[in-house]
Amino acid sequence: MKAAKGIVFKYGDNVDTDVIIPARYLNSSDPAELATHCMEDIDKEFTGRVQKGDIMVAAKNFGCGSSREHAPIAIKAAGISCVIAETFARIFYRNAINIGLPIIECPEAAREIEAGDEVEVNFDTGVITDVTKGTSYKGQAFPEFMQKIIAAEGLVNYINQKQA
Repeated sequence: MKAAKGIVFKYGDNVDTDVIIPARYLNSSDPAELATHCMEDIDKEFTGRVQKGDIMVAAKNFGCGSSREHAPIAIKAAGISCVIAETFARIFYRNAINIGLPIIECPEAAREIEAGDEVEVNFDTGVITDVTKGTSYKGQAFPEFMQKIIAAEGLVNYINQKQA
């Protein structure tokens, strides 16, 4: 996966893991089941509107809260191809990469991109393009080893492929 392109769902500061996937659904670890409840406490229409490849944009401290992997799993299983934020909670950042969900920190893009915009992200260069507005932003490109983890759909798959 070298790029992502989709319609933006936008959220604010401090979107915590209990908002991403409410604790009442944590009795399941099935990605498809988690996806049906993703973001439902702050965006009731999210699961009905999200399409495979869409992009999530948020402000500061996205993914704060618990350390469970359910949150990035739910986002990825819902169809989101990339999350862009001003900043991520460190444990969410690590969990996202571990399960193969591309995330990029870019404060300027996170502030200026709006819900409903069409956005394209080039993972090789870190360039984020708001196709709707015709503007581009420079996010942090993924190092090659992280791109390999994401392409393998997560760290466990990446390690298993290397050992095969």
